[in-house]
Amino acid sequence: MYTLSVLLLFFFTNNANAQTNKKLNYNAFCFYYNWYGNPAYDGKYIHWAHPVLTSGPADTVFSYIPGYDNNIAANYYPALGTYSSNDSSVVRAHMKMIQKAGIGNIVLTWWTKDSFTAQSIKLIMDEAEEKGIRVSFHIEPFSGRNALTTRQAIQYIMDTYGDHPAFYRSENHGNKPFFFIYDSYLTTATDWSALLKSDGKFTIRNTKYDAVLIGLWVSQDEEDFFVQSGFDGFYTYFASSGFTYGSTPANWSGMQKWAEENNKIFIPCVGPGYIDTRVRPWNNVTTRGREGGNYYDAMFARAIQSGALYIGITSFNEWHEGTQIEPANPFRSSSYLYIDYASKKPDFYLQRTKYWLRIFKKRRKLESN
Repeated sequence: MYTLSVLLLFFFTNNANAQTNKKLNYNAFCFYYNWYGNPAYDGKYIHWAHPVLTSGPADTVFSYIPGYDNNIAANYYPALGTYSSNDSSVVRAHMKMIQKAGIGNIVLTWWTKDSFTAQSIKLIMDEAEEKGIRVSFHIEPFSGRNALTTRQAIQYIMDTYGDHPAFYRSENHGNKPFFFIYDSYLTTATDWSALLKSDGKFTIRNTKYDAVLIGLWVSQDEEDFFVQSGFDGFYTYFASSGFTYGSTPANWSGMQKWAEENNKIFIPCVGPGYIDTRVRPWNNVTTRGREGGNYYDAMFARAIQSGALYIGITSFNEWHEGTQIEPANPFRSSSYLYIDYASKKPDFYLQRTKYWLRIFKKRRKLESN
């Protein structure tokens, strides 16, 4: 039999969690990368160490950023250092940051059930649940990915994690989970229709694995792809404004209008800036400066103005591409002077995210009234 003190503790704990949940915006999806490792937890540096990518077949120069001696594959340096995604103290700190920013959903990178990233999923979901945060999945172009193997991935994820209290299911869409499909254009619309149309050969529709699948809109004139494939909606992912048609904020109102007319979901994605020249030294053309936070503010404002029901945030911690809102510290190693958030505090982008998500929530409430 439970004692009175235990029952009171249960009541107050659950009441506190309920209050926490009200502060989070579950219509915000933040891309979270759980692919980092270090020697203490994983035997070696993973992702902090990284090859310097070539610009094409003619570029045969190979170099490698080792990760040790504070020489990491990023232009910024994380406040938490070269952490491991399998370190519970780091994951707990991340979830506290995400909660502080008011983000209700994180989207984990998914490669395969045997990948390094799969090792930390249970830990992340447990820590996310403590903060009232929900978890979705970003299905990457893993080797052999097609419509059928995507179905198998969805089935595995739902069978393995679908009963976890942190697993996101949308009240707006029949309690279904969301799956984001990166580079969905690599598979034809016809092939996707076998998975996503109700009469498809191996459809998920009206089965226990039915879900909301969000494809990546890259180029202009992709309307036919999204109609023929059966995707429930589309997202833009890239934080480099103007890099693609989809990642150009001036196009978002029109994309939202088309989504509404065709019963699709549009998720514009905002980011604080972009720089990846440590791993792609030839890629200056996509660099976007943070402008003291003005760049992030402008993208967020355009996303809200589009009228979209959801917003994506690229990213919490994609350090290779410099899109992180995770705190970064000023740092100089023996091999590199890292850039930082200049006059802004390390948690500045968490605070700006919280500010804009409050505006987003107020805007949605006004539109629904």
